[in-house]
Amino acid sequence: MSRILVIEDEERISSFVAKGLKSAGYVPSVAATGREGYHLAMTGDFELIVLDLGLPDQDGFTVLRRIREARNGTPVIILTARSSVDDTVAGLENGADDYMAKPFRFEELLARVRLRLRTDPPSVDLGLLSSGDLQLDLRMRRATVGGKEVDLSAREFALAEAFLRNPGQVLSREQLLSRVWGYDFDPGSNVVDVYVRYLRNKLGAERFATVRGVGYRLAADS
Repeated sequence: MSRILVIEDEERISSFVAKGLKSAGYVPSVAATGREGYHLAMTGDFELIVLDLGLPDQDGFTVLRRIREARNGTPVIILTARSSVDDTVAGLENGADDYMAKPFRFEELLARVRLRLRTDPPSVDLGLLSSGDLQLDLRMRRATVGGKEVDLSAREFALAEAFLRNPGQVLSREQLLSRVWGYDFDPGSNVVDVYVRYLRNKLGAERFATVRGVGYRLAADS
């Protein structure tokens, strides 16, 4: 059974989430402070973290940043009362994998938990994904090209992972939105195109071929 860490200082909410996760077949653990949450995240064998931003001792962004700086790639879903676009962007750019605003329906949170455990299983897949001289270390969330490390944001890494898991396969923008962003997104958005451009700049333009009118594919052994 998957172990999930809930870092949330409001006992009413943490109890509600933990009971729901347990009923769904997961094994939840709860931390009420950022310090305790960071310690458990680094010492426990968790497959996913649900992280509140408004913690009593330190901001959740600080906890998230420390987790990622320690090369801990456990998927993180932010759960917070803050719902501004700036906060959402800050959370994703600091390494979060998803973002939910309070109040929320547990069914939606559970759907996102299941999605992240299905698409980001660090405790199961500890190997490397590679294509040519590009390698992704899934456990350490590290990308290298020709043996040289390349700095990727959490979203860029997830997009690169989607391509490397499907070498040579044409992936539509809708598929990439679903697999990488993990929730409904404005179908008119150009976010996929923007992030593919980021990857081309960082990993090599020749790796990602445009299939006009459909989407993109990873060039074989590029």
